[in-house]
Amino acid sequence: MRWLLPLLIPLAVLADEAPKAATPPDPDEAAYAAIERFVKVLEQVRQRHPDADKVAYDRLVNHALEGMLSSLDPFSSFIHPEMARAMEADPKLDPYLPALGLTLGLRDDGVYISNVAPVSPASRAGLLPGSGILGINGRKPEELPVLLTSLRNQAPGTKTSFTVKAETAPKPITADLTHVAVEERAVTEARLLADNSTGYIRLASFMGNCAREMEAALDELEDKGMKRLILDLRGNPGGDLHQTVQILGFFLPPDTAVVTTKGRGGEVLGEPLKTPEKQRRKREYPINVLIDRMSASASELTAGTLQDLKRAVIVGETSYGKGSVQNIIPMGGGTALRLTIATYHTPSGNTPHKKGITPDVKVNFTDGDREKLELAFRKASLTAEEAKKLEGWEDPGMKAAEGK
Repeated sequence: MRWLLPLLIPLAVLADEAPKAATPPDPDEAAYAAIERFVKVLEQVRQRHPDADKVAYDRLVNHALEGMLSSLDPFSSFIHPEMARAMEADPKLDPYLPALGLTLGLRDDGVYISNVAPVSPASRAGLLPGSGILGINGRKPEELPVLLTSLRNQAPGTKTSFTVKAETAPKPITADLTHVAVEERAVTEARLLADNSTGYIRLASFMGNCAREMEAALDELEDKGMKRLILDLRGNPGGDLHQTVQILGFFLPPDTAVVTTKGRGGEVLGEPLKTPEKQRRKREYPINVLIDRMSASASELTAGTLQDLKRAVIVGETSYGKGSVQNIIPMGGGTALRLTIATYHTPSGNTPHKKGITPDVKVNFTDGDREKLELAFRKASLTAEEAKKLEGWEDPGMKAAEGK
């Protein structure tokens, strides 16, 4: 189903099949008691709540499922049939807003946040999946297509005010989100530094044809005399796992095991993913990899693998900590589950999940440094006022990486 695809983009890495994991060791009778309790509550709500238009079985159960999925982890969610119908009515409608890191959903009580990308303005503002959207820039979000078009056409640096109500919060909150630049290319910068022997490549994501872009950038810099590489993965939210493995193959021997998937209880699921069997060029020069607290998912697997295999020095901050695997599981009736089913592990058996990758060389970043780094990453589109903020600023991450 086409409408499911945008929901996958923020989280980067998916499994093909859900693992056949053992169920929790609850006694058999626990299920009956729990289900009985659920049915009792359901019937009390249907009989006694004054808003009769809100107590249809379908609506109550779907919202109960939404709450159940959101209670598991930040990346699991229930996909409502209302969003499915909206997507079917307008196949071009894309509910994912990469400049904000939000995926919007539509349910019978209006527009809501179905997912929040782990590295995004929305996550930094503390917005939570499942929250209802009460207003945007003071206006009510009545029509989803118009709303998406408006939000998608905002320039980088523009602020949009969201009034939202989380299910567990006592009252609504208002959050101002700043739209960030959305890179069309994965490799956004590739150049030789002043010494003419150190190459710098910024890889903004692992989406699209990033492996092909990366290889072309490496070839060009090597032909110019590059003898060492600084690979900048700061702010990189991840992307496609197979592209990630191809990129690791540029720096590691052919047929090297780099990523293992483990399910409940540490059960290994399938064979480890390995680098390609053939390597066009040998790249044995030193590598420093820059990461920060917003490097997530595939970025963490790349940094962690190169660190485990002593192929690179990791410089910067402890990364985000997203090493889980999500599957989309159709459930009938236009609904689906987006469910975390496993974790990814680097060659040492380490997983970045919930703890991130710890750098070999730690760099202290101030909030001011973070603001200026975001500006530096989009320096070609800065306003005069923004460009002035960068005057005289030295990137502490680059300074540390160049010194190693």
